[in-house]
Amino acid sequence: MLFPNSLTIWKEHLVRKTQTWEQRSPGPILYFNIRREPLSLINLRKRNVESGEEELASKLDHYKAKATRHIFLIRHSQYHVDGSLEKDRTLTPLGREQAELTGLRLASLGLKFNKIVHSSMTRAIETTDIISRHLPGVCKVSTDLLREGAPIEPDPPVSHWKPEAVQYYEDGARIEAAFRNYIHRADARQEEDSYEIFICHANVIRYIVCRALQFPPEGWLRLSLNNGSITHLVIRPNGRVALRTLGDTGFMPPDKITRS
Repeated sequence: MLFPNSLTIWKEHLVRKTQTWEQRSPGPILYFNIRREPLSLINLRKRNVESGEEELASKLDHYKAKATRHIFLIRHSQYHVDGSLEKDRTLTPLGREQAELTGLRLASLGLKFNKIVHSSMTRAIETTDIISRHLPGVCKVSTDLLREGAPIEPDPPVSHWKPEAVQYYEDGARIEAAFRNYIHRADARQEEDSYEIFICHANVIRYIVCRALQFPPEGWLRLSLNNGSITHLVIRPNGRVALRTLGDTGFMPPDKITRS
């Protein structure tokens, strides 16, 4: 089933797909999100002529983001890939160890995490349950938007993975919706920096990273993420985005690192 506005979102994907990497012009940098710029939230027609620029400046300050959002994207741990049903694809013993190590690493950062948002797939739920034991008191939220899928046809194409076109239509719209829903500058009412954890899947994380950095999203498959890895994005109040770490598993012993 397609999500609301998914056809519109997919049309945007098709437009992007008509251009190759070489054909793309640099263009202006669009800080997240042009429609979230404070000026776009003010009705200039109702501006008081007498108060003029002073009133406008006051309103702009009211709508400006003040806090930084720290987004921690965690890939689920190793799981049984041979399960016939999704519910049977549970974590392996090694996968459970990986989740413990990731949880310990996050706890060691000494940050006050605001929430954990996780995919509703079994392997993500189990990874979340283990990690959350190391972060007591942090609320957990499950969502279908972060489920694994095929975000957009990769460029260059690969021979070993060729989903049906309908899968790109359905998954692509959903994963794009997840990006738009979760990756944005802080709300103007947010006073303090936030630290948010998202536990999901490799394809979803790679696509989100490309979109957040305004790289061609078709390049998502060029990135590689280990199980239990940590990817850290920072979104500043002005909309600038920085990638602090990508797929970090340096906190794991070498014999515990996998990508399956």
